[in-house]
Amino acid sequence: MKARIFQVDAFTTTRFAGNPAAVMLMDRFPVDSTMQAIADENNLAETAFLVPDNGDYQLRWFTPKVEVPLCGHATLASGSVVMERLEIGRRKVTFQSASGPLPVSRTDTGSYVLDFPIRPSEPVAGPVGLANALGAEPIEVYGNAFNYMAILEDEAAVRGLRPDFATIAAYDRPGVIVTARGSAPYDFVSRYFAPAKGVPEDPVTGAAHTMLAPYWARQLGKTEFRAFQASRRGGEIRCRLTGARIMLEGNCVFYLEGTAEV
Repeated sequence: MKARIFQVDAFTTTRFAGNPAAVMLMDRFPVDSTMQAIADENNLAETAFLVPDNGDYQLRWFTPKVEVPLCGHATLASGSVVMERLEIGRRKVTFQSASGPLPVSRTDTGSYVLDFPIRPSEPVAGPVGLANALGAEPIEVYGNAFNYMAILEDEAAVRGLRPDFATIAAYDRPGVIVTARGSAPYDFVSRYFAPAKGVPEDPVTGAAHTMLAPYWARQLGKTEFRAFQASRRGGEIRCRLTGARIMLEGNCVFYLEGTAEV
């Protein structure tokens, strides 16, 4: 079977920044082991698999190690593939996923807006040794079923982390978000470590912001944010909370497209 493949840098206006995702258009989903092997071969944080479905698309995401229930940057990239390559001129698409229907729309300026469910969190004790694993002492730790989130003293602490990935990989949550207030023009900054999923540090993580934004809404008393993920590649996400949903806005830049032999 042959499949069209695209590689897109998401949450950036600059090629070689943001978070690269592979997007593959399939007639049907292959068996899980094949999709996992493809994601491992692509060796990116995420590979998105699209299957046409009654005018929209089914969507699944795989890291090099596991399938995940929600992925922001690869959904943003998938939206750009649909609206800029597969159906030029289309302005909105809804992806059917393990996290329910996920609408993606294109703005008049060419950015894309994801409509995602929020992931609330609450204060937790955090895993033993988290400060040593991060190399910084958290002010607070929050958690939900998906991640721990460590609140650090300032932006410099977030940017200066040199985490112990082997320790973090053994935690009982798939990943650790770290965050602090940002300096202008950003309301907050973050980084995301998920070695257990085969992604030691994710460059820009839309799904992490479904946990970050509700926290910062309480701290800052606002519902709209400009956020920066301070990985080596870096990327910007504009966030807007609307009840139990969050709008995540960003840009995409195409890097390559071709055909894969599956």
